[in-house]
Amino acid sequence: MSDHSLVFIGGGPRTAGVLERLGANAPELLQTAVDIHVVEPFTAGSGRIWRFDQDPGLMLNSMAGDVTMFTDASVACAGPAVDGPDLAQWAAALTTGILDDAPLLHALLAEQAATLTRTSFPTRQLHSAYLEWFFRRAVAALAPQATVTVHRDTALEVTAAEEGIHTVRLAGGTVLAASAVVLALGHTDATVHGPSAHFADFAARHGRFHAAPAYTTDVDYSALAPGQDVIVSGMGLAFVDLVVLLMEGRGGRFVQRDDGELDYVPSGREPRLWAGSRRGVPFHSKISATLRGTAPGAAQFFTAEAVQQLLAEHSELDFRTQLWPLIAKDTAYAYYQELLTGSPERVSMDWSDFSDALAGLDWYSPERSTLVTSAVPDPALHLDFERLDHPLAGFDFGTPGSVADAVADYIAEDLRRRDSEQHPETLALFLGLLRAYMDVASLVPAERLSAGSHAAVHGWWHGFFSFVDSGPPPHRLRQLLAIHRAGLLEFLGPNLQVTAEESSGLFRATAAQGAMTVTAAAFIEARLPAPTVAHSANPVLAQLHRSGGGAEQHLLTADGTVSTGKLLVSDSHQVVGSRDEATKSLFAVGPGTSAWASGAFARPNSNAAPFRENDALARLLLLTLTQRSTLTAISGRTLS
Repeated sequence: MSDHSLVFIGGGPRTAGVLERLGANAPELLQTAVDIHVVEPFTAGSGRIWRFDQDPGLMLNSMAGDVTMFTDASVACAGPAVDGPDLAQWAAALTTGILDDAPLLHALLAEQAATLTRTSFPTRQLHSAYLEWFFRRAVAALAPQATVTVHRDTALEVTAAEEGIHTVRLAGGTVLAASAVVLALGHTDATVHGPSAHFADFAARHGRFHAAPAYTTDVDYSALAPGQDVIVSGMGLAFVDLVVLLMEGRGGRFVQRDDGELDYVPSGREPRLWAGSRRGVPFHSKISATLRGTAPGAAQFFTAEAVQQLLAEHSELDFRTQLWPLIAKDTAYAYYQELLTGSPERVSMDWSDFSDALAGLDWYSPERSTLVTSAVPDPALHLDFERLDHPLAGFDFGTPGSVADAVADYIAEDLRRRDSEQHPETLALFLGLLRAYMDVASLVPAERLSAGSHAAVHGWWHGFFSFVDSGPPPHRLRQLLAIHRAGLLEFLGPNLQVTAEESSGLFRATAAQGAMTVTAAAFIEARLPAPTVAHSANPVLAQLHRSGGGAEQHLLTADGTVSTGKLLVSDSHQVVGSRDEATKSLFAVGPGTSAWASGAFARPNSNAAPFRENDALARLLLLTLTQRSTLTAISGRTLS
């Protein structure tokens, strides 16, 4: 190993993206040979979450044409753009045999690649092949300036030795020395703690089944008997995966009816699910429509200039009162532009008149509401973010049947609006929110937000964006309705509360203002674990917490100090320890850090935040190595 080495702990798509950026920036910044080590217990490139070895029925919630790993020309970064195929283009090139590094695919995946279109929702298995191909490509581009060694192992600890060199100890006994270490751990597991620990203890004592928050496909559900009642908390993407595994995964199948809807034909091995959540409904469907109005332009209200003006007037910013109204107005501008220019038969005002009037109004002003009412006669087309966030708020749940009917009707209406060419304004809404979500990270300095705003960004804003923009493919919602009609999925409604009853030894779920109550011997918390360093099941995070080398992000709010559970990092992604000091050569990226959240891959031509972050981090890593090379040279001359 050379004196100049990088160690990546975690070898999923985020590490692959940083490696690609290292290769792109190396001609400008790399002045010495570098050894790069990637520690990943699963296959490098796809990692754990996107690994091939999972149920073949699990899919991405993005269309193939909306997924890329390449930093294209739209990305505002210091390094050079390197174009490459998105997932759909890659599959087409693979099928025609024009790729230089075509992976050897399982016959099933080769068939999937051959039939994939830009609007297809690919399987995670096919996506894993794309990610692994990209990783090999990124490694090849680094040669000969850098060598990359992959260790199919688990990192146990990172320690700082003399002269700024870290040592990384692996479970298999290997010890790596590193000039810099990057933690790219993705979504990590947590030890069972908090309320989940209470439920787990209850289940163990009474011989019941409980599944704490976890990556759905890693949980063993074999103990669930056919026909057994199961309470499910959560109706997001983890819930959708759970339904796939417990229904089709147990031999059930769908049959299309003459009216285009689906019937579910049970295998007889399925349990019966009782599902609820805070909202009581699943995430919104992905969208089939295409825009037909005036092409979207640049942001109008949530802009760099507007944020700078706020920063000049206030020492710290409040997300909900100062930034969110700008985001809401900007998103609404995109929504109504598409509605007024793309569906003129539904409106009663010219777009130019509407947009001129909207520009001078606050989003939450009564004048804005009056303007919308004048321009759009149908109240169902009015954009109401609060109603969008809590779709069943105020609903009168008189009977248990009315709860299930309300949820089923909501899903059917969501499909009518989103899985149809008749409502392209839903796509404009999707794109407007997506742009705002990405722009928050680039426009708003994190250190200028109030503590409560940090909580709002990591909590409400991320949750709302995910609910509206990160839902499942539409056919998954049609399948939920079919399974509901088959009597194997019951909807509990909103405001779900689950308790453990010692007297009966059963879990009790209550929702919809008490209109729905059910008891069951099994309870599944269908969601990923919340970020945590203090309770992390990842050995490196746990070791950093014990040693003080890494700390959770804490926010001082009106109610006292609150932890987000996320690993605290500096603006440059350097890990901050318990003494509030950043370690210059220990970095961390991804959803478990206090940096603005962003995925590891994104839509093409969208100036995506993760690609900007990858480029900035890669350049910082190269500069770190260059500085070490200079210090080593000076030290050598001094000794001689």
